[in-house]
Amino acid sequence: MLDFILGHYAYWFILTLLLLGLYGMLMKKNLVKKLIGMIIFQTSIILFYVASASKWNATVPVYDPSIGIDQASQYINPLPHTLMLTAIVVGVATIGVALALLISIYRQYHTLEEPVLLERMK
Repeated sequence: MLDFILGHYAYWFILTLLLLGLYGMLMKKNLVKKLIGMIIFQTSIILFYVASASKWNATVPVYDPSIGIDQASQYINPLPHTLMLTAIVVGVATIGVALALLISIYRQYHTLEEPVLLERMK
């Protein structure tokens, strides 16, 4: 059991980040803290995909005569890494729009606390 836990330390770290981000999004009342929780949650998802796509002693997916075609498991699959690069770009855009919305909300309602904001919106 201890070997299983120590052998998958990256996934335990990712799970901790995921739960931390989820806690921040659900339990915090400040909108900036909720946004930080969303960023942590998003980063943990990206780390999960990158960690699950990596292999020990594998090489880039360019034909290598010493490995050959019959040992295709010795090559790294580039698709998850490519998709996560796209997710990073989309995440940065989402964060930018969220920060712009937070600035707009603060200018109009003079608060970023969710209960106060909901009360002032009525």
